[in-house]
Amino acid sequence: MEDAYARSVSEVLDFFGVDPAKGLSDSQVDHHSRMYGRNVLPEEKRTPFWKLVLKQFDDLLVKILIVAAIVSFVLALANGETGLTAFLEPFVILLILAANAAVGVITETNAEKALEELRAYQANIATVLRNGCFSILPASELVPGDIVEVTVGCKIPADLRIIEMSSNEFRVDQAILTGESCSVEKDVECTSTTNAVYQDKKNILFSGTDVVAGRGRAVVIGVGSNTAMGSIHDSMLHTDDEATPLKKKLDEFGSFLAKVIAGICVLVWVVNIGHFSDPSHGGFFKGAIHYFKIAVALAVAAIPEGLPAVVTTCLALGTKKMARLNAIVRSLPSVETLGCTTVICSDKTGTLTTNMMSVSKICVVQSADHGPMISEFNVSGTTYAPEGTVFDSNDQQLDCPAQSPCLHYLAMCSSLCNDSVLQYNPDKDSYEKIGESTEVALRVLAEKVGLPGFDSMPSALNMLSKHERASYCNHYWENQFKKVYVLEFTRDRKMMSVLCSHKQMDVMFSKGAPESIIARCTKLLCNSDGSVVPLTAASRAELESRFASFGDEALRCLALAFKTVPHGQQTISYDNENDLTFIGLVGMLDPPRKEVRDAMLACMTAGIRVIVVTGDNKSTAESICKKIGAFDNMVDFSGLSYTASEFERLPAMQQTTALQRMTLFSRVEPSHKRMLVEALQNQNEVVAMTGDGVNDAPALKKADIGIAMGSGTAVAKSASDMVLADDNFASIVAAVAEGRAIYNNTKQFIRYMISSNIGEVVCIFVAAVLGIPDTLAPVQLLWVNLVTDGLPATAIGFNKQDSDVMKAKPRKVGEAVVTGWLFFRYLVIGVYVGLATVAGFIWWFIYSDGGPKLTYSELMNFETCALRETSCSIFEDRHPSTVAMTVLVVVEMFNALNNLSENQSLLVITPRSNLWLVGSIILTMVLHMLILYVHPLAVLFSVTPLSWGEWTAVLYLSFPVIIIDEVLKFLSRNTGLRFRFRLRKMDLLPKDRRDR
Repeated sequence: MEDAYARSVSEVLDFFGVDPAKGLSDSQVDHHSRMYGRNVLPEEKRTPFWKLVLKQFDDLLVKILIVAAIVSFVLALANGETGLTAFLEPFVILLILAANAAVGVITETNAEKALEELRAYQANIATVLRNGCFSILPASELVPGDIVEVTVGCKIPADLRIIEMSSNEFRVDQAILTGESCSVEKDVECTSTTNAVYQDKKNILFSGTDVVAGRGRAVVIGVGSNTAMGSIHDSMLHTDDEATPLKKKLDEFGSFLAKVIAGICVLVWVVNIGHFSDPSHGGFFKGAIHYFKIAVALAVAAIPEGLPAVVTTCLALGTKKMARLNAIVRSLPSVETLGCTTVICSDKTGTLTTNMMSVSKICVVQSADHGPMISEFNVSGTTYAPEGTVFDSNDQQLDCPAQSPCLHYLAMCSSLCNDSVLQYNPDKDSYEKIGESTEVALRVLAEKVGLPGFDSMPSALNMLSKHERASYCNHYWENQFKKVYVLEFTRDRKMMSVLCSHKQMDVMFSKGAPESIIARCTKLLCNSDGSVVPLTAASRAELESRFASFGDEALRCLALAFKTVPHGQQTISYDNENDLTFIGLVGMLDPPRKEVRDAMLACMTAGIRVIVVTGDNKSTAESICKKIGAFDNMVDFSGLSYTASEFERLPAMQQTTALQRMTLFSRVEPSHKRMLVEALQNQNEVVAMTGDGVNDAPALKKADIGIAMGSGTAVAKSASDMVLADDNFASIVAAVAEGRAIYNNTKQFIRYMISSNIGEVVCIFVAAVLGIPDTLAPVQLLWVNLVTDGLPATAIGFNKQDSDVMKAKPRKVGEAVVTGWLFFRYLVIGVYVGLATVAGFIWWFIYSDGGPKLTYSELMNFETCALRETSCSIFEDRHPSTVAMTVLVVVEMFNALNNLSENQSLLVITPRSNLWLVGSIILTMVLHMLILYVHPLAVLFSVTPLSWGEWTAVLYLSFPVIIIDEVLKFLSRNTGLRFRFRLRKMDLLPKDRRDR
């Protein structure tokens, strides 16, 4: 029943055909069960494991690698190769692909945990009236029309419409659904609000919420998926994971590279058609196969096999750094997404605020001799911890607040007129509440005021253990005064009173809404001397004015009073609640975290917009936003602050404009949060959503990066990409800075690997065009790609963060990793790497003292060696390919040093700035030495030890890569020279659309 909140009780009962005195009959239960289904959240159909595995191989680069591995294996067998050499290359390629697939499968199987944990918020049992009798049944057996009894402490088992209240007050904590900072009052009356949101439905009890006060009966109106919790489940079920900006760029790169590889392979094969019939191949067909192998080797060289592993490793290293900043990353790609976040949609309650109601202001009458003289006190502390001080209006700290008569009586009244409990939880090392948050705030105030008559009170309290300190002062007052009788809070009186006995004196303490308490007061307590004087009209007007000013600051205000009653009185009635003595006003709020204001300023400096999203009312939220600087000191909030209803009433064009300026979005329910994220994403914003409740889960899942609070619900954490262990909004700013640094380092190692692979492609292509023997064997290329490229590339991820990383605007989502001038730079470097490798190969044949010293034409026509005096065995020597491979390794190590910075010289940012890179270069060279000088490895990789002269030649050919890049960096820094290549594909990582 969609509109039960707008229908009267009789209309709802008639709709389901139920008698409120008897409940449903068994036949009605069966009928409703078939019609409406069971009261359980449906399970999602899981993707079969084999489909998950196949999905990981649905990538063009991966498919090319698989084909290359299979072709390599078939050709090796065709050539009569057996043993390890035939299997090594395809085995290594397939091993890498299997590892990447395993990571993908694990990630996806963990993705839907949030849906399972959502079921934890469903009640297990319910007290149900059927056939005229109450019984306790599993909540899953409830059907619409069932009459359910609910009482304090109950978890609501389904969506219910209240039909009867058995207590004066009925309150529910529905923060997990709406994010409201306080429990909300419920009643029986129907609601006439149009476009009502959850907060407006005062007669509806939502599944999964908790009753904190009162008792009543209600009729079930929705079960399973047709509940508020069920709609959250459906939202999460139908949310597809979006690819991160870097993932999109890498996918585009894969498609682009695949086309380039295919083109170059075909070109190399076609260029050498004339060589197919050379006698050295033993026939046209074998010659075709020979050059096909070269084309396959070219494919292996062009594809950076280690790129996925290196990207994953770098992001994983980033998560370790973030963990030290209290940001626990659950999804590796989200590390990089942080770097281009443009909007943070932050939940207010528990994220920007502490979600712990706290008294922040006290108002008392100082004296009334010459008209009312009002004193205000400010109270520090923003949590339930009994830690904080009281300051006067001049910001002077009160050493012994309890020596002030009004504060003394405020502490007594706060302790005694109170049903809550404040306790210390050693497991969480935090103070926790049981009961209403406003009452706990009064208990904490009593602890901060302390006890009278002890000059050493503050220091003495600090010597107590945390368990004793939690309610020490409250327990003191409870021991001094014996509670005799309690008048519970009622909605018509808007107050509660408690009769207490102390020695030969009986006192009634009262607290409640200021308008109710002040109206019943005839006297007031003066703070200057503790005297009680009549409450004049002037004093009453002044107090009402101060009460109104508290409201302007969005403080929740309570008034406290007392009355001396005849000794021995055992009960009190509503008639006794008059002729009260006014003590004071207290203003409380869910206070903002102290670090948030600086964090908001840092976001603005970094070009990141913050939108505060909350279920609270507009005025309360605007007050908090002013305190944290979200409105940037503006006075007029029009165009910046909207309720969900106000925003929905705007025409489509005005909604688009409003989104571009919006700073506060209040009175929202879960569907509004998800709608906000989608609308911002449609405007090409990269959205981070923070939250801690079940109500935040759909939006957390939909956002580009979902950030859950460490103290939040399991559902929110499972739906998120990142969890803030300290619940601190400020940690997000530190995480964004780290995310930007990680992306910069990711760009550097991607560029390094690409320039290295360009060198390998150039090497094979030039060798094929020149007609010289194969420069490098496929297994040697694989070694270079995996070991020598992988280690330094990973170490580049340890490059230090730039000092101004948070002063730049967020990068655009469409920004390619390598564009324009940078593409030219890395093309130049890659071409040099390839030419240096070929030069090393040719040098050994023509100039090396240990080589045959052939002429260039003899080398070019090596296939005709049998017709000349030259021995054909010289072309099977492993020295030339070893020299070429070593040149390729060493030149790439020098190139890794070039990538310490994009534009800064090695003289400015020296290798000492990243010792991990230095260590990786040393380790790589040690590994390379092993395959050269350990005989079994040398045979496996078709290499041989080099002489000192050959090592000297390697260094001469390798070092110039640093000089070339230093010149290019100099041009970048000083002349502003940029070559704007207007190519169809101007970016190495092409864009699906131009910069957003």
